[in-house]
Amino acid sequence: MINNSEDLYYLFEEDLLDVRILSDCGIARKGENNRTLLGKKYKVKASMGHVRDLPKSQMGVDVEHEYEPKYITIRGKGPVLKELKTAAKKAKKIYLAADPDREGEAIAWHLAHSLDVDVNSDCRVVFNEITKEAIKESFKSPRPINMKLVDAQQARRVLDRLVGYNISPLLWKKVKKGLSAGRVQSVAVRMIIDREKEIKDFVPEEYWTIKADFVKGKEQFEGSFFSLGGEKKELNTEEDVKKVLASLNGGEFTIGAVAKKERRRNPAAPFTTSSLQQEAARKLNFRAKKTMMLAQQLYEGIELGKEGTVGLITYMRTDSTRISDSAKDEVHNFIQNNYGKEYVQVEQRKEKKQTNAQDAHEAVRPTSTLREPGVVKEFLSRDQFRLYKLIWERFVSSQMSSAVMDTMSIDLHNGDVIFRANGSKIKFPGFMKVYVEGSDDSVEEKENALPDVKKGDQFFSKDIEPKQHFTQPPPRYTEARLVKTLEELGIGRPSTYAPTLDTIQKRGYVTLDNKRFIPTELGEIVLELIREFFPDILDAEFTAKMEQEFDSVEEGNIEWIKVIDEFYKEFAIHLAKAEVEMEKIEIKDEPAGEDCVECGHGMVFKMGRYGKFMACSNFPDCRNTKPIVKEIGVKCPKCKEGNIIERKSKKRRIFYGCDTYPGCDFISWDKPLPRSCPKCEGTLVEKKLKKGVQVQCMDCDFKEMPQA
Repeated sequence: MINNSEDLYYLFEEDLLDVRILSDCGIARKGENNRTLLGKKYKVKASMGHVRDLPKSQMGVDVEHEYEPKYITIRGKGPVLKELKTAAKKAKKIYLAADPDREGEAIAWHLAHSLDVDVNSDCRVVFNEITKEAIKESFKSPRPINMKLVDAQQARRVLDRLVGYNISPLLWKKVKKGLSAGRVQSVAVRMIIDREKEIKDFVPEEYWTIKADFVKGKEQFEGSFFSLGGEKKELNTEEDVKKVLASLNGGEFTIGAVAKKERRRNPAAPFTTSSLQQEAARKLNFRAKKTMMLAQQLYEGIELGKEGTVGLITYMRTDSTRISDSAKDEVHNFIQNNYGKEYVQVEQRKEKKQTNAQDAHEAVRPTSTLREPGVVKEFLSRDQFRLYKLIWERFVSSQMSSAVMDTMSIDLHNGDVIFRANGSKIKFPGFMKVYVEGSDDSVEEKENALPDVKKGDQFFSKDIEPKQHFTQPPPRYTEARLVKTLEELGIGRPSTYAPTLDTIQKRGYVTLDNKRFIPTELGEIVLELIREFFPDILDAEFTAKMEQEFDSVEEGNIEWIKVIDEFYKEFAIHLAKAEVEMEKIEIKDEPAGEDCVECGHGMVFKMGRYGKFMACSNFPDCRNTKPIVKEIGVKCPKCKEGNIIERKSKKRRIFYGCDTYPGCDFISWDKPLPRSCPKCEGTLVEKKLKKGVQVQCMDCDFKEMPQA
C-alpha cells in the first residue's frame, strides 16, 4: 500500500514498453510499480505514448487564429488518462519523464495539461540511458517543461496537417478517393520516379578490360591491364584493346614495383533506426516494416523462462550511435574474456553525428551483452533470433579493435605495357571475428593473397582475355537504399521511414519488384499534379530546410507560428490555384484483349492496391477478376502441357507455378529455366544466393558455378 504521508512521485514514461525495459534495470517490475529504484515512495505510471492529438476527422488547425491546434483525447486513451488522473490526485508531487527529445517534451506538455501540472514548475526529468545511476541523477535536477522543444514538435505536426489535409482531399476530387500527399512520402515517391526516368534515359557506354593469368612454376595469380607508355589508359573501344595487344612483346613479364602496405579497417558503429533497417534488408531480407515489428517485440520483452519477461534491446527509434558507460564496460569485459585483450577497442573512436540528429536515445543495442544469441535462442522465434543476433553482433563488433590487412600491389612489365595485380590478406581479424557490415553496392571484401615476389622476377602470361562491358544505369531503390538516401538528405525522422515506405505502397504509388521500387501509373499521375501545383512539397532541399526551421524553433531563434505562417501564405495561394486549375483526371480502363469467362464481356486492366489486375468491364453486375500473369517461356516439367508463370503469394513473394492450376499443382520458389540439366535431363532452376545466382537441377545434384 502507498503511504500518503510520504512524498509520492509519479514517473510518466513515454511508452509502457519503457517500463518493461526499466524492469530489466530493476526500476519497475510488473505488478510492483511502487517498488522502484527510486524507493518505495515513488510510483511508476505509463501514458503509453501521446494522450492528446489533432482529430483525424478534421483539419484541427485554426488558420484564422494563429494556427491554433485543436487537441482532443486520442481514441482509446480515455481509460489510461482516467487512471493517470486518479493516481495524480493522490500524489504530492508529479514528475514527467518522457523521452528527452521534441516528441517526448510534447508528450510531457500534453500530460501536464491533462493533469493540471504547472509547466513552469520543476516537473520534468530527463535521462539519456535507462540505468540506475542515470535515472537517480536526473531526479536531482528537475526542470520546467521546455516550450521551445514543444513548439518545434508542434510546428512539424501543424505543418504536416496543413499539407496532408489540404492536398489529399484535392486529389480525392481530381483523381480518386483514398489518395494522400504528405511531405516525406511525396519526396520519396518523387525520388523513385526520378530514378526510373534516369534508368529509361540512360545511354550505356562501352568499355573494355584485359585480364591475364601470370605463371611461374607453381605460383599463379591474376592481373589486369593498367597502363601503356607510362600513362594509365582507359580502354573505350576494341581498337584500344588491339593497340595494347599489339604492343606486347611475347608472353614474358618482368616484376617491377612491389608495394606492401598495412591497412586498418574500423568496425561499423552500433545501429541507429535507419542503419538497422538497412542492414536487416541486406542480410536478413527483411522489409523495414517487419524489422521494426520484430524490434518492437524484442524491446517490449521476451519471456525467458525463470528469468521472466526481459527487454532484450534498447529503444529501437533513435538517430544516435551513443552508448552508455555501463554498457561499454560490460561489453569490453565480455570481449576480453571471450576473445582476448587485444580484441578490445583501445582508442575511443569519434562518433559521426548527423547535423539534425536529436540524440535523445542510445544506439540500438542489447540490454546486456551477456545475453548471447545462443543463450536466448530457445525463447525466440526464428526471425526474432535472427534480428537479435544481428543487433548483438553489430554492437559487440563496434567495441572491438580494428582489423589489420596486409595489402600488396605488383606491377608486371612487358615493354611499354604494364599489368597490375592487387591482393590482400587478413593479418589480424579484430572486429571481423564477430561481424562485417553488408553493402548495397559491392561484394564483401575477400582475401586474395599474392605470392611473395621481388623486383626482376620473370612470369609468363597465359589466357590473356579482353572483355567488352557496358556501363549500367543507376540501380532502382531498394528499401535500404531509399531509407539511407532520405536520411542523408535530412528528410524525415527514424520513426517515419517504415510507415512512409508502407504508405506509398498502400496508396498504389509504387510497387516492389525483386525487392526494388517501381513507380505505378497512378504514382506518376499524382506526382505530376503535385509537381505542377505544389513544387515545394517535392523539393528535397525545401523539405530539409523546413527541418532546419524546426531546429531554429527549438533553439529559440524564431517563433513556431512565424515558420508556419511563412509557409502557409504561399501554400494557400498554390492551393487556391489548384482548386480551380487542376483538371479532373480519369484513369481509363485499358482493354485486356480477352473476354470474361463468366459473362462474355471484355476484360479490362484496372489499377489496384498492388498494381494492375484484370477485371470484367461489366462490373458491378459481374465481379470476375483475374491476375495479370507473366509467362517465363518454360513448359511445366510436371504435366508437360501447361506453361510456367510467375505468381505472387499473399505476402507478395514471387514464386512459379503451372498455368493449368488447380489441374497441375507444380510450384517452385526458384525460377525454372528453358534448358535441361546436362546430367539427367531434369529441370534447371535459378537459385538466388546472398551474392549472386546459382543454376542447379531440381532432380539431381548438378550445379553450375555461381554467377555474381
